[in-house]
Amino acid sequence: MLDHLGIQVTDPTTAASFYDAVLAPLGHRRMLQFGEVIGYGSDDPAFWISPSETDGPARESHIAFTAADRAAVDAFFAAAVEVGAEVLHEPKEWPEYHEHYYGAFVRDPDGNNVEAVSHGPARG
Repeated sequence: MLDHLGIQVTDPTTAASFYDAVLAPLGHRRMLQFGEVIGYGSDDPAFWISPSETDGPARESHIAFTAADRAAVDAFFAAAVEVGAEVLHEPKEWPEYHEHYYGAFVRDPDGNNVEAVSHGPARG
């Protein structure tokens, strides 16, 4: 549905370090950079971070990244914890969303709720 999504960040260097770490297990990487504006993706840049252009605190956003499977969700979570992200919810099934929904939720350096989610059933 979306072509791309961009968020503003307080500290581009800190945010880039966070997203470099947590998006790699999901198969995404830094694809383009124009100064402090960075685009991430796997084929084309679809997620962008850029320096905040407004005064005052940012409002929390929720960003959910698709994971290929539950192992990728777990790897995302491990990478986030390793870089010091606040844990909102450890990886688990969320049957209230749907039968196979498996997700993990953390906070990025700007306070956004960042999730990795797999929609497939557990394997093995």
